[in-house]
Amino acid sequence: MEKSNFPRLKILVLVIFLAFSTIEAYTQDPKPKSAFWSQVRFGGGLGLGFTNGGFNAAISPSAIYQVSDQFAAGLSVTFNYAKFREDKRTAYGGSIITLYNPIPFLQLSAELEQLRINRNYTLIGSTNLETDYWSPGLFLGLGYTNNFMTVGLRYDVLYDSDKSIYAGALMPFVRVYF
Repeated sequence: MEKSNFPRLKILVLVIFLAFSTIEAYTQDPKPKSAFWSQVRFGGGLGLGFTNGGFNAAISPSAIYQVSDQFAAGLSVTFNYAKFREDKRTAYGGSIITLYNPIPFLQLSAELEQLRINRNYTLIGSTNLETDYWSPGLFLGLGYTNNFMTVGLRYDVLYDSDKSIYAGALMPFVRVYF
């Protein structure tokens, strides 16, 4: 081994040793969760949609606070991509979500979403245009829930076909929270 690489090797071994020592120290003395964090559930949703001439994909991680057995509220971040013929849209943003279970297997939801949309499209004559704008959504949903997963439909009462990233106001959803 060359002499110039020896100090680097010593530093690398020291860094690896310290990293494993730190991990071991944290795993030996776990701190109990606070009352707040024991009520927080993480999860979110994945979306995939196909329409006549279009495609839409979304990822939306979120966290909710379980206020009671029937009610939860939380925050979500969203990234979405859509392509409808020559119209391409990407969006990012966030939402506030509330979930209510009047009976154990039925979930009602309300979600206020705000997305920043970047839209690229081609007009007749092959003129490319790009616009950026904010698009709000207010989704009211109904779903069947079983422990950690909910499957249902939601409706965007603020839907605008010219500005929304979604193909329609009525959309199926799958939510998972652990």
